[in-house]
Amino acid sequence: MNKYLETLNNEVRDYFKILSPEFPEWLIDYIDTPEMHRLDGISMLCSTDYQKMYSYKSFNSVFQHSIGVALIIWHFTNDKEQTLAGLFHDIASPTFKHCIDFMNGDSENQESTEERTELIIRNSNKIMSLLKRDNIKVEEICDYHIYPIADNDIPKLSADRFEYTFSNGLFLYDVWTLQEIEHFYNNIIILKNEDGIDELGFEDVKICEEYVYKILPIFANYHSDQTVAVMQCIADIIKSMNVKGYISIDDLYKLSEKDVINKILHCNDEYIRNIFIKWQNATSVYGSDTPIKDKYCTSVKGKVRYIIPLAKFDKKSYRINEISQVAAKYIEEYLNIKHYKYKGFDFNFKPYDR
Repeated sequence: MNKYLETLNNEVRDYFKILSPEFPEWLIDYIDTPEMHRLDGISMLCSTDYQKMYSYKSFNSVFQHSIGVALIIWHFTNDKEQTLAGLFHDIASPTFKHCIDFMNGDSENQESTEERTELIIRNSNKIMSLLKRDNIKVEEICDYHIYPIADNDIPKLSADRFEYTFSNGLFLYDVWTLQEIEHFYNNIIILKNEDGIDELGFEDVKICEEYVYKILPIFANYHSDQTVAVMQCIADIIKSMNVKGYISIDDLYKLSEKDVINKILHCNDEYIRNIFIKWQNATSVYGSDTPIKDKYCTSVKGKVRYIIPLAKFDKKSYRINEISQVAAKYIEEYLNIKHYKYKGFDFNFKPYDR
């Protein structure tokens, strides 16, 4: 057994066992690569772990998430190519993950950093050697978007979206128990969606309703005004570090978040250092319908994440909001959550642009 897996605590072990009762031994060599282990130092929650307004049960890494996605895909497909595409889908995650999408002006889609995926895989001697050994082509595993069980468009249910609702809810927000996860997961089957394409869905309508009720508050956190302000601010801090030459874009794909934080706190620019400390220690975010002068202010929007799962009913599959008024009400209320146009912090910060 891989040394990393041996060090897992019982809760993580039990969680992985729910996703795949038999851990696929062939997958361990791919997990045990430097490019994958780098992800152990990157948080699933995009910088909020290091900010005072958030208090999480534990740390959920992109590494752990990637393994979970691979296990879900393997459980439902027993297909090595799809499973590896899931394992590697976040291999190009930079430090602070989607905050760098914010830095790139891609706050609503959050896909700008994926372009390095194939490059990172091809530049890994170990991964390329394993693929050659297993007679698998890079083109078959470098884009998980081509496999609908692994990934699909919002609001469909995919292994990626499914996994982070479970792991973030379990390890960070503490809103799931392992028993609840098992309850929902064991009800999942592969259904045909409205386009005739395979998609993960629920066998039981009532269990699907329960799932929707549980996940929407989790999703609401991801694009709240507070979280958007936190993410855009750290993005502007990283941009300022890059503009002044304290950190390169390539560093973001090599270093852990703790390494980058250390660079920020020890850079020669007192302005950047002090802003980062203010960002860390801020205890509130303001919201406004008009821009606020002399304070850090942003009008960017976050990605609205949600799932409207399929459920089996009368031997056919339907979106749950088509056959359940209860679920339809939950979803409508979620999508109508109001956001301020402007949000920010009670300190002034103008990022460097040159």
